[in-house]
Amino acid sequence: MEGIRFDFNPMMAEYVGEHGIARADMEDMQASLRAAHAMVEQNRGKGMQGWMDLPYNQDGVLTAIEEAAKRVRDTFESFVVLGIGGSALGPAAVHQALRHLHYNELPREKRGGPRLYIEDNIDPERMAALLDVIDVRTTCFNVITKSGGTAETMSQYLIVLDLLKKAVGDDYRRHILITTSENKGFLIKIARQEGYETFYIPDGVGGRFSELCPVGLLAAAVTGVDVRALVAGAREMDQRCLGDDPWKNPALFEAGLMVAAMRKGANISVMLPYADSLKLMSDWYAQLWAESLGKNLTLDGKPCHVGQTPVKALGVTDQHSQLQLYTEGPFDKVITFLKVDAFRAETPIPHGCEDVPTIAFLGGKSHNQLIEAERQGTEYALYRAGRMCQIISLPAVNETTVGQLLYFFELVTAYAGALLNIDAFNQPGVEESKLAAYAVMGYDSEKHAAKREEMKNRPARHPDYMF
Repeated sequence: MEGIRFDFNPMMAEYVGEHGIARADMEDMQASLRAAHAMVEQNRGKGMQGWMDLPYNQDGVLTAIEEAAKRVRDTFESFVVLGIGGSALGPAAVHQALRHLHYNELPREKRGGPRLYIEDNIDPERMAALLDVIDVRTTCFNVITKSGGTAETMSQYLIVLDLLKKAVGDDYRRHILITTSENKGFLIKIARQEGYETFYIPDGVGGRFSELCPVGLLAAAVTGVDVRALVAGAREMDQRCLGDDPWKNPALFEAGLMVAAMRKGANISVMLPYADSLKLMSDWYAQLWAESLGKNLTLDGKPCHVGQTPVKALGVTDQHSQLQLYTEGPFDKVITFLKVDAFRAETPIPHGCEDVPTIAFLGGKSHNQLIEAERQGTEYALYRAGRMCQIISLPAVNETTVGQLLYFFELVTAYAGALLNIDAFNQPGVEESKLAAYAVMGYDSEKHAAKREEMKNRPARHPDYMF
């Protein structure tokens, strides 16, 4: 099957003008790009780059996932993912991409599996709302956290555990699947004590790189996604990007373009899919790009404060809310179009309103034609305004192309981190917020007590600025 395609022309100065990337700049980056590729490759499968092995080492895992998924489909009416960050964004993005856009509203015979709910927040109204639409007696819960120390997820687990014990008694264990580290953390201890069926997150796979392991594959398989094809797509993209020539490796070239754009002051990356199926890819990408590249120290400990802010958008919806800024605002953005060649449905537009030419001309055409015309119109408007953009085209949205897309962005992120000389696989800024939250909640440890005291010493709120 034809792979996804990349058109970087509208990023280049020779196409878009002075605010684009000069070809000479890319040629000057050749040595740096090859070095970045070498750094990523020499760490393949090591440390926190275990995600690079996922397209190759999961045959047994995939079999276990498929078997568990079949049991869930045969037994339960609802499947609930309890997770946050990468434990939720990846599963949600893949589900949106590959299942019916109103999957949960379909009758069971059309769905072929349980309804899927991904609970990635702890808004108290959200949990109450979930419990209004599911019956815990016919629901399976997938608890996903690598460490077991994720407060949001484990608080949800405690609520669900209590409800299940009251509803089904000693049978509660059958309703819980665990996805966690095999060797570390609290959740694996709980899983073994309780005897829960458990899937493992490899030690070298961080949350935002985890969609192609059981974190994402289990929910996908439960709803009927061909997880083997998803992983095969990632493998195809990896093979396509093995070489260190940036003019032949699209992920390496893209990393160079994005870093060059950052150096020109384009510190915002807008992900703009022109397909509702790819809408949540923007959410998944936002975590991957922001958490990986937003760093304040280089690998050798020097201050840097680098990164590029991701923005989520949807074509054509956000032509009517954001495009004005993109065409006439600051030259601080790169817009990435996600384009679909062949949609899975066609919506013909009937003839009518013949006395209104601006409406009548639509008759006999289709939404398929119109959405691509709108995308081309937006692309041209950006070109006229001298704005950088790029087009990633999927022949169709299916398991193979989605696997390619996921892995492409993961590779781009790793290469960009190497170019920026940062650790793209940690998130120390996130850890600070977790520590402060636990301190506020009264967790009793020396470091949390110290953090509470530190927080008390912030400047007092001045009444002049409070209304």
